[in-house]
Amino acid sequence: MARAKQDKIIKQLTVSQLEEMFPDETACKAYLVAHRWADGVACPRCGNVELYDASSYQEFHWQCRACAPDGYRFSVLVDTIFENTNKPLKTWFRVIHAMLTAKKGVSALQIYRTMEIGSYKTAWYMCHRIRAGLADAEFQKLMGIVEVDETFVGGKAKNRHKDKRGDGSGGTGGCGKETVVGAVQRKGNVVARVIANVQAATLTEFVREAISTKVSLLCTDQFTGYRPLDKKYPHATVDHARGQYVIGAVHTQTIEGFWSILKRGMVGTFHKVSKKYLPLYVAEFQFRYNNRLNADIFGTAIKGC
Repeated sequence: MARAKQDKIIKQLTVSQLEEMFPDETACKAYLVAHRWADGVACPRCGNVELYDASSYQEFHWQCRACAPDGYRFSVLVDTIFENTNKPLKTWFRVIHAMLTAKKGVSALQIYRTMEIGSYKTAWYMCHRIRAGLADAEFQKLMGIVEVDETFVGGKAKNRHKDKRGDGSGGTGGCGKETVVGAVQRKGNVVARVIANVQAATLTEFVREAISTKVSLLCTDQFTGYRPLDKKYPHATVDHARGQYVIGAVHTQTIEGFWSILKRGMVGTFHKVSKKYLPLYVAEFQFRYNNRLNADIFGTAIKGC
């Protein structure tokens, strides 16, 4: 059993390997080019591949004469999260590596303390830009055996300022908290989204967008918001109120494991997250989970940024 667990350990890029791979900006930009344009550099505006190499004027610059009368000049940074930055790519790569290799995330304050960022505000901005780049807007719908569950993130309403407590109508578990719904394919990917409420229509819309109708089994608890799923999906439930947690293949333990990682990160690493930016944090945890078996998670992240 111990041997089986060891075989699943994926070795990621170490700090020393990162520093050796990226000694300067030229190495960073060459890496970005290779991962962004694997089939050759293309114009970000029109997709033209017949470009004029402008590197003699400025390194890692090209000019496209197909989409602008005088030619459109662009750099490797255009249309990426690094565009218009005044920080070296080497610093960005260090921050990305730190975020990806910490299972429960790393706070902007920790980034500021351990790296030459300049200010906490800059570190915070960089972390959010990276999270936006990790957000996967396009994903394949989940199939096989899929679990769906919702959770609540945030402090208790009674601990908030009185003008932010609301009317307390959010239910027993979610009063004063934000709602996150997730779906996970057994031994596969997870899709998690921040939602406005746990009404049946909201949950059904999420399931419709995230899960294929050809799914072999859809597992939830017996929350009433999931009842409409019986009409379109092979839906089975466990009743936690009656002490039911596993009935054969029917359980929600996989998605609950993801919630455990998310909440430990929120409480232990970030401490507090605003409603406005919660979707970005959820996207970060989703990306790390979906790439948990990816030995080149860093390269995948750079490609998406």
